[in-house]
Amino acid sequence: MSKEEPILKINNIEVKYHEVILVIKGFSIEVPNGGIVALLGANGAGKSTTLKAISGLLNHEDGKVTDGSIEFMGERIDRMRAEKIAKMGIVQVIEGRKVFEHLTVEENLRVGAHMKKKNGRNIKDSLEMVYHYFPRLKEKRTETAGFISGGEQQMTVVGRALMTTPKLILLDEPSMGLAPLLIHEIFDIITRLNKEENISILLVEQNAKLALSIAPYAYVMENGRVVMDDTSEKLRENPDIKDFYLGLTDVGGRKSFRDVKHYKRRKRWIT
Repeated sequence: MSKEEPILKINNIEVKYHEVILVIKGFSIEVPNGGIVALLGANGAGKSTTLKAISGLLNHEDGKVTDGSIEFMGERIDRMRAEKIAKMGIVQVIEGRKVFEHLTVEENLRVGAHMKKKNGRNIKDSLEMVYHYFPRLKEKRTETAGFISGGEQQMTVVGRALMTTPKLILLDEPSMGLAPLLIHEIFDIITRLNKEENISILLVEQNAKLALSIAPYAYVMENGRVVMDDTSEKLRENPDIKDFYLGLTDVGGRKSFRDVKHYKRRKRWIT
């Protein structure tokens, strides 16, 4: 995919829950240093589990990487605790806009500073950087996070991730439940963060049209496996991707498999 040494390399991993439920098998992807990669797929494909395997949060759900390896900046991390992984520079923005509802916006942001890796920005500089990219949060900084809009909550959780001075951000469904205008505003900021701060991004997103517009490379995941990967340009022209993933609207609508004439062909490449 890239001639550069990747910042993240997942090598043929297998993931099980409760030691018996196999959810990911033979899964391999790479994220180039300073790049954006999208991971596409329907609900239940294993996308969120993949992110949790990388961040170490899998261990808190009785899940485990039982085969293969995950490497970050050349160091194996799949046996590390989540806290250590975070301090190395990986942060996951969990699906569902999970803010601390009783805290103010700025207090939420300051929580992120506690997971800051060594030699990162100080808290004041980090806050200024977050407010630079999310001026709306500066306006709302004294408001209680539980009472701001869904879009502002999503900005808060991304901003909180930035407070850790990350090298790699794992974004899980950032567009979910948001109005189209807010979605595009947040994705524009994500693109700027990648270009201006050189933060690598692994983006999990059901809205394939949106994801492929900002990620130069993408992997398609079905039933715990990668079934296709290519440049976004080529994936946008692929008939199966067009039918099953680019049928998405800006608010997340999706075609039914039964309505698509390529269903039989798709069945061949996911088995």
